[in-house]
Amino acid sequence: MQMLKDRDYLIVDHDLNMTMLQFKNKHGENMKREDRTINRRKRGRESDQLFDGICIYVFFPEEPKVGFKTMKSYITRMNQENVIRAILVAQQNLTPFAKTSISVMGSKYRLEIFQEAELLVNIKEHVLVPEHRVLANKEKKTLLERCTVKETQLPRIQLIDPIARYYELKRGQVVKIIWPSETAGRFVTYHYVI
Repeated sequence: MQMLKDRDYLIVDHDLNMTMLQFKNKHGENMKREDRTINRRKRGRESDQLFDGICIYVFFPEEPKVGFKTMKSYITRMNQENVIRAILVAQQNLTPFAKTSISVMGSKYRLEIFQEAELLVNIKEHVLVPEHRVLANKEKKTLLERCTVKETQLPRIQLIDPIARYYELKRGQVVKIIWPSETAGRFVTYHYVI
């Protein structure tokens, strides 16, 4: 839920601050993983919500190793509701057939795969991870003009970097990274996503 909120999806504070006891009272003691499926909208105009890929599903497959049949059911569900984005929280790796289905659907749908273990700790809250903020296109243009550099001359951050995956960064974006500094108070750097 915190990752969705950081990506600017509509998440109520109650869902973020819920204790384990409150979660069990709300969803029951023997809740299945499939029952935890989440569907949220991004902040913005109502007319844009369904067709701009601004809705997202978060799926929690029941089986430890996700197969083609499960992937097909998720794709069908997304197709019926015109949702093109999804996050799959898997217990283990996917089967080769499931990976193939993801690569085939890649042109129409945007599906991210996270291992459950990757989401047990919010990496954004770690003491060694500085604050990251994605620049809007206008801010990026202003920065490049002010510093008289090309975006490719900036330090780089890869798409597979855990923080890039957390924020769902895209190639070509520029991220402002603010490090705490004992001497200067804070140190700001900009990274180009490759």
